[in-house]
Amino acid sequence: MHCGYSKIKKKMSFILACAGIGKRMKLGYPKQFLEYDGKPLFLKPLLCAEQSEYVDEIIIVSQEEYLEDIKTLCQKEGIHKLKAVVTGGRERQDSIFAALKKVSIDMDYVMVQDAVRPFCKEKYIRESYEQLEAGYMGTVVGVAVKDTIKEITEDGFVKNTPKRSSLFAAHTPQAFQKEILKEAYEKAYQDKFLGTDDASLVERLQLSIKIIVGDYDNIKITTPEDLKILNP
Repeated sequence: MHCGYSKIKKKMSFILACAGIGKRMKLGYPKQFLEYDGKPLFLKPLLCAEQSEYVDEIIIVSQEEYLEDIKTLCQKEGIHKLKAVVTGGRERQDSIFAALKKVSIDMDYVMVQDAVRPFCKEKYIRESYEQLEAGYMGTVVGVAVKDTIKEITEDGFVKNTPKRSSLFAAHTPQAFQKEILKEAYEKAYQDKFLGTDDASLVERLQLSIKIIVGDYDNIKITTPEDLKILNP
């Protein structure tokens, strides 16, 4: 008797990087708590993950003094996939590493999302999952660079003009095979390497990372000028 073949769905953990201080915003409090549409910025990508069929658990990393507030808000907003809210570290890399330690043992993939990119879309989560299923070690959502980029010297002179067609502005979410991301973080600490995103750590392992074309509105709220996008 032929029983058919049923592919077992892989599980994905979603880490929300919510531990930044945001000094450039000059708000007097972390920018991820800035309200947009009546809710803190960090809640937007969180709700996207909660509603996604591809996300099985959520881990939030933030400053210690905000942990209980975040738990309360998640409960109020019906974030049922929340597994843990953990204390971040000095650098973003330290914070994500702390969150990685809380990822459930049965998870296959890990996705990392900036809390201050409020325009996360379900398609980013789905396409990232599909590429990991296809066998890639990691994915990065982002967009082609519009401007001509100049590489400069330390004293402010133009050194080089890279070919624009080969340049890509990396956003989040970024997703990886769980064991690969853990290995990349452990190696980074062994080598005393500090990266600016998760993909930069995995790149050091010489593994394939697939680009997923995103949207230009998937911005990171970083400076006061960015608020014009929230309040046009």
